[in-house]
Amino acid sequence: MTDSPVPVLDFSQLDAGPEAAARFRADLRQATHEVGFFALTGHGASPALQDRLLATARAFFALPDADKLAIENLKSPQFHGYARLGGELTQGRIDWREQIDIGPGGEPVAVGENDPAYLALAGPNLWPANLPELREVIEEWTTHLTVVARRLLTAWAESLGADPDDLLRLFDDAPATLLKVVRYPGMPDDAPSRQGVGSHKDSGVLTLLWIEPGSPGLQVEYGGRWFDVPPVDGALVVNIGELLEWATDGYLRATVHRVVAPAEGTDRISVPFFFNPRLDAELPRLQIADEFRAAARGVEQDPDNVIHGTYGENLLKSRLRAHPDVAAIHHPQLLEVPAGV
Repeated sequence: MTDSPVPVLDFSQLDAGPEAAARFRADLRQATHEVGFFALTGHGASPALQDRLLATARAFFALPDADKLAIENLKSPQFHGYARLGGELTQGRIDWREQIDIGPGGEPVAVGENDPAYLALAGPNLWPANLPELREVIEEWTTHLTVVARRLLTAWAESLGADPDDLLRLFDDAPATLLKVVRYPGMPDDAPSRQGVGSHKDSGVLTLLWIEPGSPGLQVEYGGRWFDVPPVDGALVVNIGELLEWATDGYLRATVHRVVAPAEGTDRISVPFFFNPRLDAELPRLQIADEFRAAARGVEQDPDNVIHGTYGENLLKSRLRAHPDVAAIHHPQLLEVPAGV
């Protein structure tokens, strides 16, 4: 799987003059129309910040189990906090990883009888008491990647002949970002499953993934085959989510991907950042140029994975499937929703 179709784009080209910026936008459009994934260099996150991110992530996972379980996601109606090893599912199968989920924070929302159920996903984070630096580095990382994500969305819209404000305005008030700090422990080659994360599409708008340098394991499905995403030190791996597929009527296609667990005796850290609008934001169908509209493939129709245009509905679908134990405690009435809805 060495012949990866995933290209490498240089974000600094947006600041290298009009011609370089135009080439970047064209390459961005092509990469996400054809593959849905790319590696992004030149994104401006300093090596020092990346080193702190990795060191703090490792410090978190080295905490005693009691410290991590004190903030276990079973205590959070928002699905925030620590998920123990094997505590998440993809397509009903266990993902072999441990992680902490971190949202934008804030006060929980009182959800009325006639309010959409997804409003219950807004609320506070759970932070480890004995590692205050985790919150510090995560908030700094989130601030930086938010700037990168907004510039990427602007470049996408411009490359498609659409108005960037049609996308950006959805992120101006209470964006529902989500960040995970993940550790994948190694597994033996003869393990019954090597599933770090099972095959899936991301449910939001845009994902920016930082991977520990030199760590393989991420794979994308393209042309009916699985391909490795070669690690590029210091780069972010970027992919679009289901809502950009929705907004472009399938011209940009969210791509199925998975993670294979590392070899026995090793592990890997990854930090995905999901840039998403406010929960009640409904993605518009962008007014893209006629030549791209003619090439749009339509939103993929999968009865087991209905793509909703409202972000909160898409997120709730994902949360209920990934953490049915949390849902059973805090949202048992929602588990009665038919599969695929």
